Amino acid sequence: MKTAEFNAYKTRYRAAIRQVLAESQKGRLDEAAFPAYSHRNPFINWLFWQRLRKVMEYIQTPTQYENILDFGCGSGVMLPHLSNISKHVTAMDVDLLPLQLAQKHIPLAKNVEVKNATQTSIHDLPANSYDLIIALDVLEHVHDLPRTLNELLALLKPSGRLIVSGPTENILYQIGRKLAGPEYSGAYHERGIAEIKTELRKLASLQPIATLYQLVPLFEIFSASK
Repeated sequence: MKTAEFNAYKTRYRAAIRQVLAESQKGRLDEAAFPAYSHRNPFINWLFWQRLRKVMEYIQTPTQYENILDFGCGSGVMLPHLSNISKHVTAMDVDLLPLQLAQKHIPLAKNVEVKNATQTSIHDLPANSYDLIIALDVLEHVHDLPRTLNELLALLKPSGRLIVSGPTENILYQIGRKLAGPEYSGAYHERGIAEIKTELRKLASLQPIATLYQLVPLFEIFSASK
């Protein structure tokens, strides 16, 4: 994705998120990362969007995917891009309010199907059917990580990939959350990315995509395949 194209994507979605925040109850959308993607601090804003850009560049291909799953889609910030590179996209989350509010400003493409994870479990989705599963900053929240990872990997086609990002939860990350503001200071993560990698390594082969940053690691992004 070229810089100008990505910046246009970012500007459009950031404007929509700021509109939603202005219309919503304070704090209600924090866990969907609304404050992070619209943060006034240039570094914090850049950091969160850079994670998405790294993933977008990694999954870009000359031909379309057949099926992509956005597990923990949140506000749907990845969905416009995913709908352009895949024939069908499934968006899933336990809390669909953030996506519903964002949709008022950026409607979903016709090839995006939304599923409520409180009504449809991963186990209900067709096995061996997804070329790509995106799980960005969500696995640190799930209660039963081994079961979730097993079920996600079972959904992949033999050549499919699971893309994961998450916070390091190291001391620098913890300090950064407090400095960023009250929206980021809550202790609602079950684990950091190191534990996720340890569990996933038991089940799949891992390939690093990016660490932001190498000297001050706050987030890691990697790919897993069966």
